[in-house]
Amino acid sequence: MVLIRHIPFLKAVLRYTLTAFGGPQAHLGMMMKTFVHKRRDITELELIDYNTFCQIIPGASSTQTLTLIGYKRGGLPLAILTLLIWILPASILMGAISFFMTGNDSEVAARLFRYVQPMAVGFLVYASFSALLVSVKNLITWVVMLLSAGISYYYFKMPWMLPVLIVLGGIVANFSNRRIPEKEVIKPRQIRWTNIWLFVFIFMIAGILSETARKQEWEHRKAYNMFENFYRFGSLVFGGGDVLLPMMLDQYVARPDATRVQEKNPNAIRIPRDELLTGYGVVRGVPGPVFSVASYTGGVIMKDEGKAMQLLGCTIGTVAIFLPSALLVLFFFPVWQYLKKYVVVYRALEGIHAVVVGYMFAAALYIMGNIRHTLDTSNFMMQLGIITATFLLLRYSRVPAPVIVLVCMIAGAIS
Repeated sequence: MVLIRHIPFLKAVLRYTLTAFGGPQAHLGMMMKTFVHKRRDITELELIDYNTFCQIIPGASSTQTLTLIGYKRGGLPLAILTLLIWILPASILMGAISFFMTGNDSEVAARLFRYVQPMAVGFLVYASFSALLVSVKNLITWVVMLLSAGISYYYFKMPWMLPVLIVLGGIVANFSNRRIPEKEVIKPRQIRWTNIWLFVFIFMIAGILSETARKQEWEHRKAYNMFENFYRFGSLVFGGGDVLLPMMLDQYVARPDATRVQEKNPNAIRIPRDELLTGYGVVRGVPGPVFSVASYTGGVIMKDEGKAMQLLGCTIGTVAIFLPSALLVLFFFPVWQYLKKYVVVYRALEGIHAVVVGYMFAAALYIMGNIRHTLDTSNFMMQLGIITATFLLLRYSRVPAPVIVLVCMIAGAIS
């Protein structure tokens, strides 16, 4: 079997999955360490390009980036296996937590993973610095990077901010014809539309079934409503898990209490705010994608309908939130690779990569600012030391990323 030769890669994906703490801020740095500098599966420029592309389309960007690494190595079969290995451990764990998690337990998780966030910043700084050396090489890219970093920092929570900056960065990079040579004219080729039509078909069917289940009060209508909700979230989210939480708060906390919704849909799905925030807090201490919080949320939604239905809720949440990301990335990536052969797109990549580097530095500064506002001076200096130590170990030593994660977890547990 052809996939047998990819077993070492899949083992590396599993090790990465089980140690990828810290959310998307840390994931890119760990990918850089594991799949670029250690295994040489892809180059630094390829990883930046993959991450850039995944920032342009909606969905779970870390999940999509890792899927593309598998796609590059072994095509569609390996991409699917990579995706499953990445999402299943976190989703299973978060689903299991929905069966017994209470609000007080989130405080225990916070103590155990107290040093995960500064470690994540260290990984992000490492990835940002590595990307800087590859992507920012002349005056225009330095200007684009610095402006992007400043704008991203002040408007960090705006979900459409990064796509807009990416477009502007690409436009600015096209003002010069000297840095990138002209390419020959590429003849158009046929595009395979299967994935995008499947994406649209599922979107439409999910909406129809959800609305029918609501109007006709089907026995298990929550399952249909929930699939539509999470599929819609996964189809529209730009910016990752930090944007997913506000969407869920609006859908399951604020909207059901609105007078108009109470009149039209009195049985709308409701989740107590504390339970939703608990899941969001716990997922930060779980390795893997932040989108796995959907597995927890699905279980919470169905918990009053029996254990079997709660398990079904966890499964629906997992499938519905990740399926759009996979369909979109596997459809648009070949198109993206083809478009890059055109001069205007090829030149734009220089500015686009500079924007992404600026965004990465802004993310690190934004998180550090949040840490500073929530801690006193001595604790902040300790966390700043963890950030610095993580960066130095990644940059100047051969200490594997999982070891750094383990050390930070042990330090958090015993301190």
